Amino acid sequence: MSTLAIMGFFMIVVFMYLIMSKRMSAMVALMLVPVVFALGLGFAPNIGKWAFDGVKKVAPTGIMISFAILYFGVMIDAGLFDPLIKKILQVVKGDPVKVCVGTAILAAIISLDGDGSTTYMVTCSAMLAVHRRLDLNPLILPSIAVMQNSVMNIIPWGGPTGRVLAALNLTEAEVFVPLIPGMVVGTLWVCFIAYRWGMKERARLGVLELDNTAHAELAATSEDPGIEKLKRPQLFWANLTLTVVLMTCLLKGLLPLAVLFMIGTGLALLINYRTLKEQQDRVIANGANAMPVVAMVFAAGIFMGIMDGSKMVDQMAKTLISAIPPSLGPHMALISALVSLPGTFFLTNDAYYFGVLPILTKAAAAYGISAAEMGRAALIGQGCHLLSPLVPSTYLLVGLNKVEFGDLQKYALLPAIGISILWLITAVVLGVIRL
Repeated sequence: MSTLAIMGFFMIVVFMYLIMSKRMSAMVALMLVPVVFALGLGFAPNIGKWAFDGVKKVAPTGIMISFAILYFGVMIDAGLFDPLIKKILQVVKGDPVKVCVGTAILAAIISLDGDGSTTYMVTCSAMLAVHRRLDLNPLILPSIAVMQNSVMNIIPWGGPTGRVLAALNLTEAEVFVPLIPGMVVGTLWVCFIAYRWGMKERARLGVLELDNTAHAELAATSEDPGIEKLKRPQLFWANLTLTVVLMTCLLKGLLPLAVLFMIGTGLALLINYRTLKEQQDRVIANGANAMPVVAMVFAAGIFMGIMDGSKMVDQMAKTLISAIPPSLGPHMALISALVSLPGTFFLTNDAYYFGVLPILTKAAAAYGISAAEMGRAALIGQGCHLLSPLVPSTYLLVGLNKVEFGDLQKYALLPAIGISILWLITAVVLGVIRL
């Protein structure tokens, strides 16, 4: 094993230790750890060029994530999803089955903004009163929310996919679009699990009759009077049309995703908030969700730029290749998909996607497996990642629902693993991941 390979693996270990022991934030570690190692290896004259080369590679991803979060944040502020919430409350009535399935559908829609905390706050605000009124198992609501958010979390602006794109210098068309059928299957799976849980609760509790007054009271308990003035119900159809057009352009690849969301955000602000102050306030408010993720992506650019420029990752890949039996080499994508399940549960997304995935990808290249296929495989494990104790937003979820983290894991872990299994099966059947 070469000196560069040894130092590369050691750097990954140090990086993981620092972020998992909470001695550094992932963003700080991504920037400082590679700089320190590069200085120690005598690469001081090249650090600036390598780091900036890495930042330039991830810039499109960072731009796309920032404007996607801004766009969906503005749509939530304007009330695009409010009619859906009200309709769900009307349709579910007092039937536990309808309540559970309605919760899954609502969580899927709200998860489009790519921020887990927002999904949990909106979903729980809308549905918690209904679940409590019917005396449903208190673990059902957070379990459905976390599983559905796990499915939707692989949208390019959700976090994991953005990290994969940044780490491997890929586009969303190469990684995300082929996984869309799997997302549909995953959503159906969550709805099925919600249906099963609802049937059990219906057998236990029966169906409670709720009149229109009760529904109005339930809806009122979920509203925050402070944000009502931001709603634009008269612009619902304009906002829906804009969103449908944007999603259609995304799927057809008419423009780069970053450009699409930049244009979409500009139109969303112009349509809903006409004054300069209103537009600035929305950008500042929703920018708080975007900034941590975008900063992480650019920090990752430094990390990957130094690893690539110094040839550390090449030497690490050669070491891995020599350790992999030739008979297993052609199956690296499948192996990566299987490893991603425990890998993204016991490690943070940053540690796995910025530390482990690039090395596996370099090793797989020797067997003719593309970086895009490895990137798709690495996202398979996201089915249960959000149940990891390393995910901060899940603590918000258990706090909102007043349940214990361990109880949530016991209740939702096996169904969440089912998401990853179905993703893998779908990907293999469609040829997105080869055996």
